[in-house]
Amino acid sequence: MIESLVQFQKAIREEDLSGWLFYNFRHRDAVADYLLGLPEASVNTRPWAFYIPAGGEPLKLVSAVERNILNTLPGRELVYSSRDEFAAALKSALSGRVGLQFSRELPVLSTLDYGTAQIVLEAGAVPVSSAPLVQRMAGVLDGDGIASHNRAAAALYETVRELWGKVAAASKSDKSLFEGDILDLLEGMLVRRGLVRDHSPLIAAGVNSGDPHYSLTGRGARVQSGDVIQIDVWAKENTPAAVYADISWVGVYADRPGIEEQELFDLLIRGRDEAVDFISRRLAAGNVPTGAEVDGHVRSFFLSLGAGNLLKHRTGHGIDRQVHGWGVNLDSIEFPDSRKLIEGACVSIEPGLYGKRFGLRTEINMYVEGGRPVISGGEPQNRFLTL
Repeated sequence: MIESLVQFQKAIREEDLSGWLFYNFRHRDAVADYLLGLPEASVNTRPWAFYIPAGGEPLKLVSAVERNILNTLPGRELVYSSRDEFAAALKSALSGRVGLQFSRELPVLSTLDYGTAQIVLEAGAVPVSSAPLVQRMAGVLDGDGIASHNRAAAALYETVRELWGKVAAASKSDKSLFEGDILDLLEGMLVRRGLVRDHSPLIAAGVNSGDPHYSLTGRGARVQSGDVIQIDVWAKENTPAAVYADISWVGVYADRPGIEEQELFDLLIRGRDEAVDFISRRLAAGNVPTGAEVDGHVRSFFLSLGAGNLLKHRTGHGIDRQVHGWGVNLDSIEFPDSRKLIEGACVSIEPGLYGKRFGLRTEINMYVEGGRPVISGGEPQNRFLTL
């Protein structure tokens, strides 16, 4: 934390804020614990506050009952015994525009309780969402992060190719193939490559591919001839600073897709590439887009071609050490994200089109490096996987 204080204060100044207030009680704010490097297992039965000003020494405000809880952090320490003392200390420290963990659009970052917010207001400070600060501190990749992400992405591309070879081989057998069989193969490949993930990948066949977050039970459905098979897999290296990759490919359990499947697939690929082109054009013009703008552009593209009724979700999400990361999401409708695709931002681009018989989702990963978008992993999917 001592080494990163300079980065915290740089981010605060870049967002034109007076400071950033962290506040936690019973570990309700995972953002605070994560960014400040505080152990989730520590006892937190009394509120604490940590205020980082744009310049100068931070303030640690801790209860007399748990005064050691912020010992790993730098700054001047104040110990309180009553709620009134806590409020008075905060009011004396805060002024101007202060970053706080709240957001109307991003509930994952909105943990500040209204009572504490009232104390901030009584101090005369102006509450400002810390969402852009969180992105700058946890949701962008440096050189090492980009390298880690690229290795994970390359490994996932190789894994999908290997997996589909096994599926094609299984199709020549008289034995039935179930979704769970494909999932077992995939998870074994990830283990052999030394990759880890937060939970199981997604394998969905036939009508199940129309459920964006399908989760199979038992062995899952039996794969039928002609079924669309959706493969969604995310993983990272097994090291503390490793960065995720997250990709989706689609195949058909046949030697060629049907006419409807092919037409929808072609439209889907056009929408995905439209997102990349839009980001590219905006970055080249020096007009950095927000996540909401990218999603809005892609959504308008599908709406203009009569496919709006097939959309179920946003275009993409941030990626960092978590698969659904702390940075900007490509989202204008679920959790509208006004944060920008700044240098180091890494996102998934994964439009999906979902009908009654099947659904299709293609997912690539893109990061901003040197002011331009870079696609990781290899050549994106441009045609169905077939037997």
